[in-house]
Amino acid sequence: MNHVLKITVLLFAFSLACYTQNAIDISANVIVETKTINVNQSIIYKNETNIALNEIYLSDWNNSYSTKTTPLAKRFEEEFSTKFHLAKSEQRGYTLVTAIKDSDSTKLDYTRLKNHPDVINVSLAKPLNPGESYHLQLIYDLIIPDATFTDYGITKNEDFHLKYWYITPVIFDGKWHYYSNKNLDDLFVPKSDITLKLTYPRNYKVTSELDFLNLEANNKNQKQTLTLTGKDRLDSYLAIEKFPSFRFIRTDDFTIASNIYEKEITTTEKAIITDKVTRYLTKHLGEYPHQLLLVSHIDYQKNPLYGINQLPDFLRPFPNDFQYELKLLKTALKKYIDNTLLLNPRKDHWLSEGLQIYFLIKYVEENYPDKKLLGTLADVWGIRAFHAADLEFNFQYFLYSMEIARKNRDQPISTSKDSLTKFNANIAGKYKAGVGLNYLDHFTDDISLTQNITEFLKSYQLKSVTIDDFKNYIKSKTNKNIDWFFTDFINSRKKIDFKITEVESLQDSLKITIKNKRNNTMPISLFKLQNDSVIGKLWVENIQGKKTVTIEKDSTEKFVLDYDNVIPEYNQRDNYKAVNGGLLNNKPLQFRLFKDVEDPNYNQIFFMPLVEFNNIYDGLTLGAKVYNKTTLRKRLNYRFSPQYATKSKALTGSTSIFYTHNIENQNLYNITYGMFAGYQSFADDAFFTRLRPSISFAFRDDKNFRSNATDIITARFVSIKRELGENATTIVDEPDYGVFNLNYTHSNPGIINFSKFNTDFQIADKFSKLALNFEFRKLTKSNRNINFRFYAGFFLENNSDPRDDYFSFALDRPTDYMFDLNYLGRSEAAGLFSQQLIIAEGGFKSQLEPAFANQWMTTANFSTSIWRYIQAYGDLGLVKNKFENTKFVYDSGIRLNLVEDYFEIYLPIYSNLGWEIAQPDYDKSIRFMFTVDPQVLLGLFRRKWY
Repeated sequence: MNHVLKITVLLFAFSLACYTQNAIDISANVIVETKTINVNQSIIYKNETNIALNEIYLSDWNNSYSTKTTPLAKRFEEEFSTKFHLAKSEQRGYTLVTAIKDSDSTKLDYTRLKNHPDVINVSLAKPLNPGESYHLQLIYDLIIPDATFTDYGITKNEDFHLKYWYITPVIFDGKWHYYSNKNLDDLFVPKSDITLKLTYPRNYKVTSELDFLNLEANNKNQKQTLTLTGKDRLDSYLAIEKFPSFRFIRTDDFTIASNIYEKEITTTEKAIITDKVTRYLTKHLGEYPHQLLLVSHIDYQKNPLYGINQLPDFLRPFPNDFQYELKLLKTALKKYIDNTLLLNPRKDHWLSEGLQIYFLIKYVEENYPDKKLLGTLADVWGIRAFHAADLEFNFQYFLYSMEIARKNRDQPISTSKDSLTKFNANIAGKYKAGVGLNYLDHFTDDISLTQNITEFLKSYQLKSVTIDDFKNYIKSKTNKNIDWFFTDFINSRKKIDFKITEVESLQDSLKITIKNKRNNTMPISLFKLQNDSVIGKLWVENIQGKKTVTIEKDSTEKFVLDYDNVIPEYNQRDNYKAVNGGLLNNKPLQFRLFKDVEDPNYNQIFFMPLVEFNNIYDGLTLGAKVYNKTTLRKRLNYRFSPQYATKSKALTGSTSIFYTHNIENQNLYNITYGMFAGYQSFADDAFFTRLRPSISFAFRDDKNFRSNATDIITARFVSIKRELGENATTIVDEPDYGVFNLNYTHSNPGIINFSKFNTDFQIADKFSKLALNFEFRKLTKSNRNINFRFYAGFFLENNSDPRDDYFSFALDRPTDYMFDLNYLGRSEAAGLFSQQLIIAEGGFKSQLEPAFANQWMTTANFSTSIWRYIQAYGDLGLVKNKFENTKFVYDSGIRLNLVEDYFEIYLPIYSNLGWEIAQPDYDKSIRFMFTVDPQVLLGLFRRKWY
């Protein structure tokens, strides 16, 4: 380094110490072969409070990868991912701190927090008084994790994508705001003036938002040293790549570096789109305080355009340039706001995320007002008949936010980000925040909210800001009361749900009575329509219970609440009321083919053709389903499904009606009442009629929605009536029967630790019985699967014929007299369908004698890993029948656990029958578990998000 450069750097460092709040100076050496970065770092930390400090906390998020028990590891477990748990030790990273010293080279004591291994507590040699700065010198080695976990780290191609990689001070404002890495990209860091001196191999290229200062090459060790600087910086992203993926586009506002990719977009088109985006950002967010905004593909992947935008390219309904434009805009909005608005990203995330979605909504309204939710698919024959084809592009934000609300799994969007479920954190919460700001924009019609938000962002650029600052700023601009937005909309789960109960026509006026069905103070818009055209609008506020408004009588034919779909209302189906006329004048009846997005303008009934292979007795079944279910869940659902079976030549089918009562802010969150009736075959020319009224109560931890633990109590009565045709091959000895069933289940279905406890009580004319079931699974730190299940069932009373085991406990294949289990061939005694295994009751895999117990039975099922998905299993049991001695039974074999609970194969080896593997017709002893129910398979997806 020449003398001029040395003097420049020294003067720069001196200015940092004298004038800035915080300064970070890093000298880092990248060693690709060992995935290591050697760091020598200085931190100048200024105490801007009136409290003297004896300690400083530092964030070391690279160390969050160090073990399988860190908060990051637990986060992966909560979201049903085993990629981190199953990884090899060398794939996980950590930080090795050699020394922490002060400006006098005095070694300082430091410890890692017990529950936060990625946070370091440093004890100072002397107090840091208010207004003073403290100089820390750190020497440490970073062992970089694989990028497969969070997308940050070292890739298979030995490229480095680093974020939150070096140690940073924790913000103190009277309280230390430290927390652990949970893959949420939300480290709360103070703005700092940064100098980075990075040494790395010459065949690599570095991309960063920091400003270029100098580059030196060292021919001896084939390395180069890059010096970067930046003032008032927050972002720490650094890309070190062999083949640089970022492309730089200079605009009149600032330069964007991006590696976001979209097919068939030329360089010229990218430049035009980028210029358009930067103009919009500058206009609405203020001038960007730095020269370069870096927008990475990783940023987009972590916060993509959800929905049909993610369809494969050949199905994607949007032009490539539009797709690229929104990708770039959405990602740049988030990066821009995060780099300029100094909010706590874990506690106050809703504001920055809400602003991102709000300006995304406004951008589409301004530039693509006619763009549809389904894109070009909206014009395709057949699809254009659906209501979904009529919806505007921005309707998706309402749709996704309401999806989780209808499931009663929404959370207040002010909830700390690490306490939100994945769907709420990634999609519903930020969409609700953006829709809410748009709602507030329409309500505050005495001001331009967009303009005031822009002024707010300019005023608070690179300044510490809180939600109260935003609230007070907007309140000072409008004459309307907007407290409801922060108390009810942001800080609670309160739903918006209004109804027009009455329209009274007087001689010269109209009285409209509006009912607020929820306990909140949120306003609602009331529209006046004539010939389906809007002729007037007013806002109705402070509706407690019911409120009547009187307006001058005019040509209004119909009143509609929230006609422009601005308000995220829970139920829009009762928002219509005609001035004159009955129910059909309010909303006509509409019949639709296939399920659709809910259209509040109509009372909808849906039809869907059914073509199924029900089972081997019915063969191919043809029919139709008549139902009211839409894409958003309803409280009341009904279904009527008549079918004709081509093989049995019989009319079969089922019908059901269920009502779900959602309860908020209590552990009892769901009560479901229902009735099911069905007529189906259970053997050749043999049919059963099933009636099943039921009620269930579902409980969860209302304070922790991320917990998978649930308790369900179900009471039902199952009535079974059977009839045999002339060609029936089965024999029914037992008369028709009815069973009252009371069931309690506690489950905590984690991917690393799984537990489930179930008690089942049944009472009928001829028997009463009680069964207990406990399951436990664990994936150990050594990556071994351990599975254990215990079952005990005993009859309290059994007056059935001892020779008939229809109601008995089954060792390996339950008779399923309640018709709950999804058998492919219910009554098969031979053939492939007879080898289907459903783990219920005894849970044995071998077909042993006695196969049933009419008095009591206890069994234990165990399996453990051998290699990957190959496991060894073993079952033990005691079976007691009347007038017989207790029998001890056992079996063992190999379990191929391809997809647990969904697709498994069992190969018996040794049991009471001896060496089964050496016996004739061994293939008939093989058992398989296979689930074809799409709703069950969707559970694999849902458990990660809900």
